Amino acid sequence: MQLFLMRHGEASFDAPSDRERKLTDSGRYHTRKMANWLTMNIGQIDLVIVSPYLRAQQTWQEVSKHLPEPRKLVTLDDITPNGSPQTATDAILAYAEEYYADTVLVITHMPVVGYMVNELDKTVEPPIFATSAIAQLDKHAEQVSFVAMNTPQSVA
Repeated sequence: MQLFLMRHGEASFDAPSDRERKLTDSGRYHTRKMANWLTMNIGQIDLVIVSPYLRAQQTWQEVSKHLPEPRKLVTLDDITPNGSPQTATDAILAYAEEYYADTVLVITHMPVVGYMVNELDKTVEPPIFATSAIAQLDKHAEQVSFVAMNTPQSVA
């Protein structure tokens, strides 16, 4: 399974709550750049899992304009900013198994996304994701390896 963990795009702090923060214009722009990178590296996405927070949902809206429709789209409360990395990872892997997903995109938040990388590959310290950044993990034969991490600046 190819697993792509993405942090949402840059979001404004001008909102009634953390849950309601919207993407900035810059956040939308960088998300589109990363969507183009995904398009070049993925033919089809079997499963997309997105945080219910507005900025993550808006990130998916931008990304979805550039990719074929996934077989399954799930909104998952376990991948919010303060979610448990182990619970989040277990849930993602369970959904991937349930839907026979070979390619999975997860759109989530810091700090949980960095800790999820570490949950999946104990040899990697939890990375700090820039907004719109994507980590690619390759999970085959019950081994997980951290393949790459791309940021909007690295795909300019």
